[in-house]
Amino acid sequence: MPVLGVTSSPDASVGPKPRPRTGVVLATLLTCQLMIMVDVTVMNVALPGIGSDLDVGATGLTWVTHGYTLAFGGLLLLGGRAGDLWGRRRMFLTGVALFTAASAVGGLAPSAAWLVGARVVQGVGAAVAGPNALALLTTVFTEPRARMRALALYSGMAGAGFAVGLLVGGVLTQGLGWRAVLFINVPLGGLALLAAVRCLPAVPRRPGRLDLPGALTATAGVTALVYGFNRAATHGWGDAAACLALGAGAVSAVAFVAVERGAAQPLLPLSLFADRDRAAAYANVFVGYMASIPMFFFLSLYVQEVRGLGALATGFAFLPTAALMFALIQWVPRLLRRFGPGPITLTGSVSMVAALVLLTRLTTGTPYVPLVLAAALLMGCGTGLALMPLSVVIMSRVPQDVAGVAGGALQTIQQTGAALGLSVLTTVFGAASRGAAGPPRQVLVTGVTAAFTAAAVMAALTIPGTLAFRRRRRDEP
Repeated sequence: MPVLGVTSSPDASVGPKPRPRTGVVLATLLTCQLMIMVDVTVMNVALPGIGSDLDVGATGLTWVTHGYTLAFGGLLLLGGRAGDLWGRRRMFLTGVALFTAASAVGGLAPSAAWLVGARVVQGVGAAVAGPNALALLTTVFTEPRARMRALALYSGMAGAGFAVGLLVGGVLTQGLGWRAVLFINVPLGGLALLAAVRCLPAVPRRPGRLDLPGALTATAGVTALVYGFNRAATHGWGDAAACLALGAGAVSAVAFVAVERGAAQPLLPLSLFADRDRAAAYANVFVGYMASIPMFFFLSLYVQEVRGLGALATGFAFLPTAALMFALIQWVPRLLRRFGPGPITLTGSVSMVAALVLLTRLTTGTPYVPLVLAAALLMGCGTGLALMPLSVVIMSRVPQDVAGVAGGALQTIQQTGAALGLSVLTTVFGAASRGAAGPPRQVLVTGVTAAFTAAAVMAALTIPGTLAFRRRRRDEP
């Protein structure tokens, strides 16, 4: 077999195709998704302990989070396409194994460099496992209603994972130390691997060849953009390295589109965006994650630095958001079948805007109840209704031969949107803080509320996208 070519034979890593046990398959894929998304935020609460234990400064600590997000975001398209060509089950198993092993190595880290290296490998594993888990889900669940429910569950794990990461990070860091944040992935990953080996079905490979020019330009472009946004968030938009990275990312993105337009077997078929509903969903994923995910960062900053909450209490502050998102998972498929995506996502977008507007009213003395609690509940409802249906819209009717890359595109857009949102809002926060007067806590509140004001504007930009969805007939799945 050629190095870059594949045949249409079944995935060679398995024998005869088993009949999938859908309950176990779904639990396995959801566990994988939760692990991957939790690890985007789980280290945030643990950073002070890491800095003290490994004697690393603020710059080094940023790479504990950036190392993961750069590898994850930069390789998602490639990981999804590799599954389409070389076997989704095989690539999923490879990604989960890599993620689990890197978690164990990171938990044993004697130095910051060791830990950052482990986080990068974790990101690579997540980029390989994530899109193929989503593609496997669309393969196993073929009945429209069952697929819609499974996609809603998967999307709920994606959104709630950010909030759960802060909760889990707080509980583990305060109770067992920061290393437990990494070690917890080992038993979870091991169980997911065992279940996957036994229950995941063999999926035929798709004939084709890897689009190397597309892979190189996509990986370089997304990595440069995510790095540039992260760099701008910590060093400002005038930073030369941030500007250079963003410029390189923009050039690579243009080159990628040009390559894909002329490629016989593109890494990302542009036809994915020809469908009106799918294109609107991708756009709202980008803008929605810009507005919602940085909210966890700034609200965490507020409750810790202004209200003086510890790691555990900070994690529990986000429990209502995560709990409401999980509660909505069972309702979203029913609502989608009855009303279609437009009214549901519009309701969610309005709820998101309302939550962020409430948070602009924070002061140095604002108690958790009622304002912060109300905002947390509204954000849980908003992200659940505004973002959860988008995965269903994108993946429910995607052609099977590009399901992996469609899932990779979805998660790439999520990560890029979150990175851009954080960098923009950090800039707003810094500018407002520098222009504020008063004691340190008041200055911080001024910066945080300015960031929430900008986030509310971003969230409002999702509303036009909700109006672009076609109306669905009630009998349409």
